[in-house]
Order: sequence, then structure tokens, then C-alpha cells
Amino acid sequence: MLHTSDFDFELPTELIASHPLQQRDASRMLVVRGGELADKHIRDFVDYLQPGDVVVFNNSRVIPARFDATDSRGAMHEITLHTAENDKVWWGLCKKFNKIPVGEILTLTDGTTARVLERGDDSGLKLEFNCENLFAVLDAVGKMPLPPYMKRDAETADRERYQTVYAEPLGSMAAPTAGLHFTPELMDEIERRGAKIVKITLHVGAGTWMPVKTENLNEHKMHSEWCCITPAQADVINNASRVIAVGTTSMRTLESAAMDNRARPDGERFARVAPICRSTDIFITPGYNFGAVDILLTNFHLPKSTLFMLVSAFAGLDEMKNAYAHAVSEKYRFFSYGDCCLLFKKENL
Repeated sequence: MLHTSDFDFELPTELIASHPLQQRDASRMLVVRGGELADKHIRDFVDYLQPGDVVVFNNSRVIPARFDATDSRGAMHEITLHTAENDKVWWGLCKKFNKIPVGEILTLTDGTTARVLERGDDSGLKLEFNCENLFAVLDAVGKMPLPPYMKRDAETADRERYQTVYAEPLGSMAAPTAGLHFTPELMDEIERRGAKIVKITLHVGAGTWMPVKTENLNEHKMHSEWCCITPAQADVINNASRVIAVGTTSMRTLESAAMDNRARPDGERFARVAPICRSTDIFITPGYNFGAVDILLTNFHLPKSTLFMLVSAFAGLDEMKNAYAHAVSEKYRFFSYGDCCLLFKKENL
């Protein structure tokens, strides 16, 4: 049985990217195909495509989900929203949230108020906002929710750069970062190579990045995140010769839809996925049987994270440890604003 410590690796802090490269498509791409490694560039991504492939992107748009609010005693709190229950009610992370009582009224810098409805051990505060349009309020007072490992405050440039060029529906509290490497020109080239593009949705929340605090993987509880693949999109995916997921959030949505497909009666099953529009808390670890995805493009992930567990399940734990050791030696840039890797499913080699 694997444990959380099995997914640890050494990472020099100087390889953590705190800022993006000037050009989106300037990133390096490490190709991992079993024991074979190749140092490439994101512009080489299209060379690995074949006619009939379907490339799946997550089109969720990041909201400026981090804001300051003052409680009734005058104390200031920084809150980061991560999961919506409806237009007015969201869960938000906050340091020392357990000292903020249920019923407390918090006031944002523009005067908007939010009432604390509930407290959760890992989810933070459940807040009900008193406003007509919360997204408009956040656009005015919020900051882009950069991950803490960047060790800097959000800057004006992050409003555009910590967002994919194809982002549409608002709802994520972190970027689907594998998509940050793509330009409109590169996406056009995907279609010129005979592949199709499908843009599905998963609103990134705490489930994607919450750290694993247990040594036993079975004891880790994933937070739910809302995702959607329409019937028309599922039809395109089910007719693909190969499915290439751009990012682990696309992967988790596709594999959630594959699980729904497997739950259907034999005579009603699709080739890969069923349409899906629900919350998912799928946790992919080695031993998982992939039903939808053949190739994964993803950034480099944190040690002992659910995302490193996912890529290890897909391409092999030993193979990923070897690939990450190579990336460290070659000084690839890690995490959200870093470089990427193209992974082939181990059983497909």
C-alpha cells in the first residue's frame, strides 16, 4: 500500500516560479513516455498530435477571490473564497477562522457585508453576502488568489496572466495552470493539425490544491468541485481516436464522466464518457483505471500533493520521480507559473 510519504521529492526553492515568463508559449515541455524523456518546448505540443485527436481544455475563469474584511471588533481578515453554494453563499478560507463566531458580520473595503453562517474544519467560513452581484464586488475589491508558494502579493499583471486566453465562465479560485501556456495561435495550430478542441468546465476550488494531511491516502477527503461536460461535448470526446487532457482539472472532469459512464447499464454505455454536470470529489491515485484520457499535459506539482499522486497514477510513480529529478537537474520552472510536461499513459506505451 502506498502512503503520502511515497510521493515526496526534493525541490530546490529557487525552481519555484514566482512570476510568469513574458510570453505564454515560451515555456519548456518535458515529454515523459515510459522511461524515455525528451526536453521540448510547448510549441512542440502540436507535433505530438494526430488527426482524430481531441484536446480537452478547462475554460473556467479565475475570480479575484481574495479580499480583506473587517469584523465587528475592527480586526482585519484576509479571506479567499473557494466554493459556491449559490450566487450569494460561498465558503472561504481565512487564517484563525475558528476565532470568528457564527453570526459575525464582516465588512469588505467597499462597504459590502457578509454574515458568517457556519464554520468548517477544512473549508473555513461559510459566508452569505449582502449584495446584488458578488462577482462585481470582487472585481472591484478582490485580488487574484495566487498560491502561497509564490510568496508575493498579486500584481496588476496577474489579472490577465493568471488566466487562460480562452477562460469564460466565472468560478475558479485558482487557475487551471496547464492552459496558461496556450496562445490563440497555438490553439489554431491544434486544429490545423487535424485535432479537435473541446472546452469543458471545472471550477477550481479547494479539492485541486488542498494538501494531504494524512499518511494513509484512504483517509484524505477531497473537497468537491463543480464540473460539466455537455452531451454535445461528450459526443465529440467519445468519437476521438485519442483524448489529450490539458491540465489535471480537465483530467478529473473527464475521469469523473468516465466513472458515470461505467455506472450505466452495458447497453447504454458510451465509448469513453457520459455527459456530466455535477460536483466531483474524485481522488486519483496509483491503481486507478483510467477510462477517458490517453495523454496529459500538466505543470509540475508539489511534493506529496494529490496532483503528483494523479500524474503518478497516470504515467507511473517511478517514471514521474525520475522525470521530476531530470526536471530539477535541468532547472525546469515549477508550479503554477512554471513549465509543463506531456505525459503518456503508462499502459498505452
